Amino acid sequence: MFMKGNDIREAYLSFFENKGHLRLDSFSLIPKDDPSLLLIGAGMAPLKPYFTGKVEPPCHRITTSQKCIRTGDIENVGRTARHHTFFEMLGNFSFGDYFKKEAITWAWEFLTEVVKLDKERLYVTIYPDDQEAHDYWHKMIGLPENHIYPLADNFWAIGQGPCGPDSEIFYDQGEEFGTDPANQMGGDGDRFLEIWNLVFSQFDQQKDGSFIPLAKKNIDTGAGLERMAAVLQGKKNNFETDLFFPIMEEASRLSHINYGTSASGDVALKVIADHSRAITNMISDGILPSNEGRGYVLRRVLRRAVRFGKLLGIQDPFLGQMIDTVVEMMKPAYPELIEKQAFIKKIAGVEEARFQSTLNAGTDLLSELMEDAKKKHQTMLAGSSVFKLYDTYGFPWELTEEIAQEQGLTIDKEGFAASMEEQRERARNARAKVAMKVATPDTTKLNASELTVEDKDGETEIVLLGKDGKEIASAADGEEVTVILRNNPFHAEGGGQVGDTGRLIGQSGVITVENCRKLPDGIAYLVGNVSEGVVEAGSTVRAEVDRERRHALARNHTGTHLLQAALKRVLGNTVNQAGSLVLPDRLRFDFTWPEAISSRQLEEVERLVNNEILTGTEVTFRNMPLDEAKKLGAMALFGEKYGKIVRVVSVGDFSMELCGGSHVSNVGEIGSFRIISEGGIGSGVRRIEAITGKAAYEAALADRKLLAHTAELLKGKEEDIPARIEKLEAALKEAKKEVQKLKSEQARDSMGNILSKAQEKNGVPFLAAVVAADNMNELRKIADMVKDKLPGGAFILGCASGDKVNLVGMAADEAVQHGVHMGKVVSRAAKVCNGGGGGKPGKAQAGGKDITKLEAAITEGTKAIAEMIG
Repeated sequence: MFMKGNDIREAYLSFFENKGHLRLDSFSLIPKDDPSLLLIGAGMAPLKPYFTGKVEPPCHRITTSQKCIRTGDIENVGRTARHHTFFEMLGNFSFGDYFKKEAITWAWEFLTEVVKLDKERLYVTIYPDDQEAHDYWHKMIGLPENHIYPLADNFWAIGQGPCGPDSEIFYDQGEEFGTDPANQMGGDGDRFLEIWNLVFSQFDQQKDGSFIPLAKKNIDTGAGLERMAAVLQGKKNNFETDLFFPIMEEASRLSHINYGTSASGDVALKVIADHSRAITNMISDGILPSNEGRGYVLRRVLRRAVRFGKLLGIQDPFLGQMIDTVVEMMKPAYPELIEKQAFIKKIAGVEEARFQSTLNAGTDLLSELMEDAKKKHQTMLAGSSVFKLYDTYGFPWELTEEIAQEQGLTIDKEGFAASMEEQRERARNARAKVAMKVATPDTTKLNASELTVEDKDGETEIVLLGKDGKEIASAADGEEVTVILRNNPFHAEGGGQVGDTGRLIGQSGVITVENCRKLPDGIAYLVGNVSEGVVEAGSTVRAEVDRERRHALARNHTGTHLLQAALKRVLGNTVNQAGSLVLPDRLRFDFTWPEAISSRQLEEVERLVNNEILTGTEVTFRNMPLDEAKKLGAMALFGEKYGKIVRVVSVGDFSMELCGGSHVSNVGEIGSFRIISEGGIGSGVRRIEAITGKAAYEAALADRKLLAHTAELLKGKEEDIPARIEKLEAALKEAKKEVQKLKSEQARDSMGNILSKAQEKNGVPFLAAVVAADNMNELRKIADMVKDKLPGGAFILGCASGDKVNLVGMAADEAVQHGVHMGKVVSRAAKVCNGGGGGKPGKAQAGGKDITKLEAAITEGTKAIAEMIG
């Protein structure tokens, strides 16, 4: 019975709905509250809390089609019939409800009555000791004994916890797949295809390895949608089904490489189809390219797809077309893809463009590394070289490994890891700052119920005084301390807002408070130093918060809320917060967006925020249950953890967020809002910095002074500044043309002197010379002139530009055929002047740091060319 992939999914979910199951949408690929998982890789993974009993399920019978990502065998994708990075797992689950009898009965009913598979082609495996499952299959279902295979591997366990035997259902694809031992039941061949796995969780594995029967037994099943589609559509591999083939057809159209014409072409088309599905769904679920975690998985998959597109001959960006095709195919089941389509394409497009710009150079360098390794009879690429490809050209080490393996080489993974750690150490050292780090003492003996928080300056008691992680009785002038107060009016850092500062004034001493933080149990503590006299634990002090600073923080924090709301209005709801910092003098807001924000868009964001400030709307605060706040549409701040009761901060209908920070009581108190910068800080993440209140006024005042001074320098009025600058630019342009003309004439005049240095070996002319050029562009122009005057030859030119050395090398095809490789020539010359570079055999460039070694570098270049000419 032929069925389309989308129809199979719907038929499965509807079938189990009719059996009393609650149909749930696929969970996100990002695991929720499960740090043990990087990505969801199995249908049951999001349901683990229900299986363990930690959370009560919404229904004791659930069915899903779960999106999954696995990259453990990524190098096999496209080379086998069924390896994928992204796939869907159909599943029906029971949490202490039905068990083996129903699971086996319904699986058989679906396969034989709904999708009408031939019963004669269905086989099952069972755990050898699971007589119960055997009897259900044999006596209840009626499977003959020669269709039931006991296998010792049919036991599902992940260490301590729920486990049990499982039963797998196989479909016999026919003798044309093979009749050898590998293609018998239990073998590794493709003839017998596993299409369903039924896991019977009936034991609780103990620490000592023993098994105790579970009081409530569970069912966990998984049926691969892609495999089911291959069987029902009569295809030999998953990629020829309607779940993949339209994507392959689009890639074929762009590359002009038809499926089935070559093995390498087929692999590339399959990889692009598979990876396009993964890219689309990962970005849709909020994963962005990065060098760590889930973002690294996405970057690796995306760049691998780009590389295979290049192998097919696709020169222009193409992932956008692939994503359009994926969305069109998957939108019946995942309509959210339509809403996010433009965002997905933007993120993928930015990453593709970044990789495209370095792919050629990186590939050339890798080719050189592999060529050198082979010449030296080495079988392994150095880890430091692999790291350079990763760090400079954006090649995931797995991609380098895959390309190397195609040439029979391996990579030094340990050396790569060592280079990575060296870079991290350098970064840590570069970020290191002299900062006060005060450990907090043991607070377990404190009675938290006796500690209060009241935003009011006044007398309070020091209930704990600490230093270097230990409780102390007193501290003297100059000592750094931590303090816990009976009543604390200081606001602790959190939600991006820094903590309050101020003073604690006692009878015999003063503590300058530099920050306020919170312990994991919620107790607030102050960090500061004794600036006068001696302070004792248990003494009474007057707490004074720096109120002017607090109000500046409040203006900027409320301004951050308004900024996020304005960004969503201008750019769309796909904007999500990725971090924030609220300081007294400015605010910083990080958000997901794949491209630079235009000046027009920034102006509109700024205008919306200032318009809201002018309304003078009251800022309201409400405490409510978290679920109720989410239903109201309140936005959560990035990185914050919330309890059951949360504070909702609202500004009319303009903004509503969960937040515990400091805020103004009326947006009019902000005064004004001004964006001072916008830029990218990572792949798909942008940062806006802004100022409010007094800082915004002072910035406007500085602008006024700058304009007045500029007008004075231009000897005109402020309104004349643009016209005066245009006039100066025109004059400068003409002057530059005249200078360039003179330089070109000078270069032509010096051509005879340069060509007089030419030598010859085996009929190949070559030369090396130091020339007068101000930069690399001018040097390349002179090189083009020399190339025209030195047919069939090779040469290297150098110049000093400020405190840097520039080198350019070119070789005609005839010289390359005689063995000249200018990439290696300039690299060798650059090392003489403490530099580096490279390129292709016919054209290369390099730079150096020591201009005193320029002549020596040119001499070395001459020697390199002469040695290469065969």
